[in-house]
Amino acid sequence: MKDKFKDKNFKQIFADNSALFALLLLFVLAILLQGTTFLNVQNIMNILLNNSIVGIIALGMTLIIISGGIDLAVGAQLAATGLIAIQVMNNTGSVFVGVLVALLAGVLMGLVTGVFVAKFKIPPFITSLGMMQIFRSVAQHFFNGGGILVDRTYAGGFLNFSNTRLFQGGGFIGIPLPIIYWLVLAVIVHVVATRTAFGRHIYAVGSNERAARLSGINVDWVKIGVYMLSGALVVFASLVEASRLGSMNSSASGGMYELQAIAAVVIGGTAMSGGKGKVFGTLFGMLTLGIINNMMNLMGFPSFLVAAIQGGIILAAVLLQRSVVAKEKQY
Repeated sequence: MKDKFKDKNFKQIFADNSALFALLLLFVLAILLQGTTFLNVQNIMNILLNNSIVGIIALGMTLIIISGGIDLAVGAQLAATGLIAIQVMNNTGSVFVGVLVALLAGVLMGLVTGVFVAKFKIPPFITSLGMMQIFRSVAQHFFNGGGILVDRTYAGGFLNFSNTRLFQGGGFIGIPLPIIYWLVLAVIVHVVATRTAFGRHIYAVGSNERAARLSGINVDWVKIGVYMLSGALVVFASLVEASRLGSMNSSASGGMYELQAIAAVVIGGTAMSGGKGKVFGTLFGMLTLGIINNMMNLMGFPSFLVAAIQGGIILAAVLLQRSVVAKEKQY
């Protein structure tokens, strides 16, 4: 009986921290295969920087999936809000006004998506699929399928938002600001999810919506709230990308970001059925994908097969989740 308890405890610890264990194992494997090439400070910074934008989006996606939903529109939403931000900045000469308008637009997009899911009871997959088409096509219409550049004369200072490094000097290359943004936002979203009533309600709704309603939780507003919060995070990610590149494109920007974000959430251990997941798990899941991409690039792996590897990892993560859940039910 005692051994059985220990076995259960070990399995529970592994299940709760599987994303971290997978990341550590992959990190060690990368060192064994690539050694100092992988451990080079510039390479590590590149991994973090290249995954920071999708990583920020994945934070909001985590809360949505924990609540029992999903959002396929985040990539198109990033493109649309980024275009809005740059357009307003260029026309007004004010970075603040551009950021504010983009933030309002992103939160409004999340509000609309949430209302269709919560009030009109349209499945999240269908709702977000429709919103993805609307956001992308409207953006393409107003910008003729092209993009827009940041006008350096009026909004050049905006470029410093993502292209500045902290602690640079003395031989150290510095830490790009997008990495700092990502990690700080991860801590904030973690606190929201675990230390606030709203966060507890998100888990309750995802676990059992009917029970949540009977306990007095306003389920509709919880669902709307997670989409609005995700919308704000998507806007922040769009500002990081627009600042880093100095431009935004209505057709290309944000492409496949929604799938990468969902992959990070799933690999991070969040249950697609809702009610279970961790923000830091998503952080580890995003880093896992980033290290895999980096390793394959360093090893000269065919670039067109990278997505196939990622798909296999996602399927393996889901199978592992199901296996753990099935074993938990045996006790």
